Amino acid sequence: MDVQPQLDYRQVFTLAPAGLCISQWRVIAQANARLESIFRYPPGQLNDTDFDALYPTGRDVARGAEGAATALNARGIYACERIMKRLDGELFWCRLIGRSLTPAEPLASCIWTFEDLSAPHPVSPALSDREREIALLIAEGKTSKMVARHLNLSPRTVEMYRSRLMAKFSSNTSSGLAGRLMRPGEH
Repeated sequence: MDVQPQLDYRQVFTLAPAGLCISQWRVIAQANARLESIFRYPPGQLNDTDFDALYPTGRDVARGAEGAATALNARGIYACERIMKRLDGELFWCRLIGRSLTPAEPLASCIWTFEDLSAPHPVSPALSDREREIALLIAEGKTSKMVARHLNLSPRTVEMYRSRLMAKFSSNTSSGLAGRLMRPGEH
């Protein structure tokens, strides 16, 4: 008879190759070593950290919290690619996927995975906060009107920013700009 060894799930969580954490009301209750490495936190320092510390600006915090709450309430799962902030202030693209562990209160307890996308998608430091905010929405495939509505701006203002981004990323079309935003190293 072949006896299988008992899995130590705490060790699996701690040593997983993906950044993982358990959150309670958007506060990290437990982070694994890979997540600490991605965000450049010393061992144990991400625990009890509010998710707000991982976002570049207050606007990013609000958008992330609103998007997560909406998706978790509707489907119990949330996924996105967004710019996040390491402990040293460096910005980077990150894939974030979360699942609620408490369907009746979706944000009460969640498990999250984080994937550092900075190698294939470096963040251009030459972008202002507003340009970065608009670039994120364009990279999601939103039109200027949708971006304007989302950010409470006029479509003309968004078009001005889109033109500026197209010049910075050497793109002649909006679809080309969206592609360059997701692959900025290729321009």
